[in-house]
Amino acid sequence: MQTQFDITTSGQGLYEFTRQVTAWVAAQHASTGLLTLFVRHTSCSLLIQENADPEVQTDLRAYFARLVPPTTDPSMSYLTHTYEGPDDMPAHIKAAMMPVSLSIPVQQGRPVLGMWQGIYLFEHRDRPHNRQVVAHLGA
Repeated sequence: MQTQFDITTSGQGLYEFTRQVTAWVAAQHASTGLLTLFVRHTSCSLLIQENADPEVQTDLRAYFARLVPPTTDPSMSYLTHTYEGPDDMPAHIKAAMMPVSLSIPVQQGRPVLGMWQGIYLFEHRDRPHNRQVVAHLGA
């Protein structure tokens, strides 16, 4: 069973889509299995992260912005892929450092997530994008 989740972003940040995933898994009437999520882009990532305190998301974004600044930062002057904007190559670097796919067990028709865990698309680009995440639920 497969589907695609379309996630609209408005710039860099974490976009939770746990509810959409949980609803789709429940609609499949599969009591157990393995859910695989895969993002079809090279400048964003997927994360399972805390969804209770929004400061976690703020701090993650700030950390990765410091770790991989835009190409306008003098420390990034060695980069050559710059024609798509100062956020593009840093976005590719961030996506290379973080997962672009997730595997989540399914039990009793629900993804097995911890109490404070949510599923996020981590957008690394400044401008809005429409992102696609493909989901596959296997037995």
